[in-house]
Amino acid sequence: MPWCCSEPQRRFPTATTKPQTLRDGDVVLIDDGCKVEGYCSDVTRTGIFGKPSEKIQRAFEIVRKAQDAALDAARKGRLSGTVDDAARGVITAAGYGPDYKFFTHRLGHGIGLDGHEHPYLVRGSRTTLVPGMSFSNEPGIYIPGQFGVRCEDVMVIAEGGAAQLLTPGFQVSLEKPLG
Repeated sequence: MPWCCSEPQRRFPTATTKPQTLRDGDVVLIDDGCKVEGYCSDVTRTGIFGKPSEKIQRAFEIVRKAQDAALDAARKGRLSGTVDDAARGVITAAGYGPDYKFFTHRLGHGIGLDGHEHPYLVRGSRTTLVPGMSFSNEPGIYIPGQFGVRCEDVMVIAEGGAAQLLTPGFQVSLEKPLG
């Protein structure tokens, strides 16, 4: 369900079912997916109505760097928790920490026949990654009272050992969240 971080919702940048009127600078998060032959997908894009402030643009760039770090860390033989550590490290090093202060959820979840399943990419998880495992890569920065930014794509551990995206590519900008 898409959400808009308009005035009443700025206190809790997560979701709303209330109708909203977009204003210049409002952040819009679209989280969706589908099933194909019984298998689930999951993708989130964050957009901006108008031009992003420097703070929102910087948060987006940090989230994208965290996605890159997670994709690089997700490799055959590594523990699932280390993928969360890689993404969370980028966000914390950029000043949005410590721990779960602004990145308030796990990095990702397994995805297959169920939308949320094992393995979970979360701190301390000790599942060894093997080829064929697929999961979401969805870091975020959420600043209560201001805005939230999340980018989500699905990746799979390939036979060669490195993770590969199952989506066409990572989001490139806030102004064109769908490409």
